[in-house]
Amino acid sequence: MPLSDIKIKAAKPIDKDYKLADEKGLFLLVKKTGSKYWRLKYRYDGKEKLLAIGVYPDVTLATARMKRDEAKALLANDVDPMLHKQANTAARIDAAANSFEVIAREWFSKRGKKSDSGDKRLIALLERDLFPYLGTRPIAEITPPELLQSLRRIEARGAIETAHRAKQYAGQIFRYGIATGRAERDPSN
Repeated sequence: MPLSDIKIKAAKPIDKDYKLADEKGLFLLVKKTGSKYWRLKYRYDGKEKLLAIGVYPDVTLATARMKRDEAKALLANDVDPMLHKQANTAARIDAAANSFEVIAREWFSKRGKKSDSGDKRLIALLERDLFPYLGTRPIAEITPPELLQSLRRIEARGAIETAHRAKQYAGQIFRYGIATGRAERDPSN
């Protein structure tokens, strides 16, 4: 019999971990500490595996069932849901490590110290005008229209010279990204 929200809320911890089965391999693992974890039991290449779906109540019953169905769809296409989840996590980590802000700060530290006031102005320009719009984006995915939109925001407040400097610095950052193999093109050209 499938689980209901009432049964899940009523599940209390005991002296050992136990499972509450839902359907199609989905179950709720109730730990002796009182934590409740969604798990999906499935078979891939003849081996039994366990996919972590999330923690209740952050992941509701409906969401857990939806994720179960997504995992079952992957299995139907001969894809291991656990490996798929690991690949997606690795891609997110890689994208965060190659964000515009991370590469810009790395470029700034490698370029060497110029003057205290000039370095402060450069960092202020990046933090005020470019990082809020481009900072979290993977550098390889930034397009010329995105960069242009950021530069036009600077121009809109009447800081034309600052917009020119921002374009120059962005170009140097993109070229540094190309040199380090994390970008393929410079959208500032």
